[in-house]
Amino acid sequence: MSDSPVDGVAVRTPVPAAAGQVARAPYRWRWVALWVLLAAEAMDMLDALVANVAAPSIRADLGGGAATVQWLGAAYALAMAVGLITGGRLGDIVGRKRMFLIGALGFTAASLLCAVSWSSGMLIGARGLQGLFGAVMIPQGLGIIKEMFEGPEIGRAFGLFGPVMAAATVGGPVLAGVLVDADLFGSGWRMIFLINLPLGLLALLGGWKFLPESRSARRPRLDLTGAALASSAALLLVLPLVQGRELGWPAWTFVSMAAGIGLFSVFGRYEMRVARAGGDPLVVPGLFRKRAFSAGLVTGAVFFAAVAGFSLVLSLFLQSGLGLTPLRAGLASLPWSLGMVLGFAAVQAVERFGNLERLGRRVIRTGLVVMALGIAVLGVTLNTAGTGVTPWHLAPALVLAGLGMGLVMGPFFDTVLGAVEPHESGSASGTVTAVQQLGSAMGVAVLGTVFFGGLGGLGGPIAGSADLAARTAAVAGYSATLQVTLWAGTGLLAAALAASFLLPRPVRVREH
Repeated sequence: MSDSPVDGVAVRTPVPAAAGQVARAPYRWRWVALWVLLAAEAMDMLDALVANVAAPSIRADLGGGAATVQWLGAAYALAMAVGLITGGRLGDIVGRKRMFLIGALGFTAASLLCAVSWSSGMLIGARGLQGLFGAVMIPQGLGIIKEMFEGPEIGRAFGLFGPVMAAATVGGPVLAGVLVDADLFGSGWRMIFLINLPLGLLALLGGWKFLPESRSARRPRLDLTGAALASSAALLLVLPLVQGRELGWPAWTFVSMAAGIGLFSVFGRYEMRVARAGGDPLVVPGLFRKRAFSAGLVTGAVFFAAVAGFSLVLSLFLQSGLGLTPLRAGLASLPWSLGMVLGFAAVQAVERFGNLERLGRRVIRTGLVVMALGIAVLGVTLNTAGTGVTPWHLAPALVLAGLGMGLVMGPFFDTVLGAVEPHESGSASGTVTAVQQLGSAMGVAVLGTVFFGGLGGLGGPIAGSADLAARTAAVAGYSATLQVTLWAGTGLLAAALAASFLLPRPVRVREH
């Protein structure tokens, strides 16, 4: 079959096929369409990163306590987590291209709301809206990719996610620092959200023109009860983690966390009951019988918790602890991003000259060890340098941590999603990304709580004070607190490493 875009719709015409087979030519515009999907992924990652860099400036402008800083990241990740599974299923039902366009439009509008927010509460609410529309936009990619690509091209398509995510990781903190410091038209931190307007417009136009129509052959029904159960469980679990420390950990926070865990169990049993009754569960239970998928979810949840939490506390330490401007803080975190690029390059080398199918699990485990080592070295560096610590002291450890992160993320999604069948793609994509975002929200909550709890009264950016004694004391306090937080992050990576041993030997063989 051959494809041509007519008003953005793939039109297919038959071509001769071998006896007993149905052959089709690849979608003509598949690589252009892939870059549209990658641009949306990059926009999502940029928004997660730039908020961390801008958080101290936002807090200084709009006010709020430590929980406000945590909610800037957690609201986005939590809203995306609770909406992703439903968003992926809606793509199966309504059409993936249509849902991508709706998500891109809503994400762009929510970004404008973020930019014009006049209170921390409004900004946090707008960040939640960003996350919800991102949950509609992002999970459509897997189904569309599996519709456009076949054989070895699927692996090459997934392989491009690594470099693009690396580029976003490198550019995000620096871009945020440039925009905040430039204070264009007096916009300050608001420009980090206004930049999404042209990016969102490009995603809309590119999606409308080049994405093929894609949906499941059989339209499943939307499992609203399952969506409500999953969303409620995630909220009950993350809300007390973010608010608990500021409120003094009242009894309801522990009750809420226990209820969240229990509700996830209820959700799982309900989904199995829907499947046995011949219905359309929100999450296809058969996915969890695929060992790569279920083990990958556990590994990914803990890994992304460590990554998100580390990103937040590092940005806070650089700005509030060392007194760096947003731009200098973005530049100081550049070694971490460059290390990540090296990690992705190493994965690409294994893919090109080795066998990533066979070595993917080992690469993931190696990456987890290397990243944990980098974070541990960072803690030792802080302890050794004392109050004289500078970004140059941190650079070697950050490169090492970034290298490990790239080694994990390079093969991760292909390893977890490689055995997913086409009819499971919406559910699988939404579930994997939802677990990633839920892990990120929990990482921000847990490591943020450890960090702010250790700071005590040092919550403000007093390290930039002209009072040398006050600055020295602030640097010492922030450094000691960050060291404790880093050991907590290392513990999360150790848990991810243990979970990675549940990953099976690969069974999928690529065509050559």
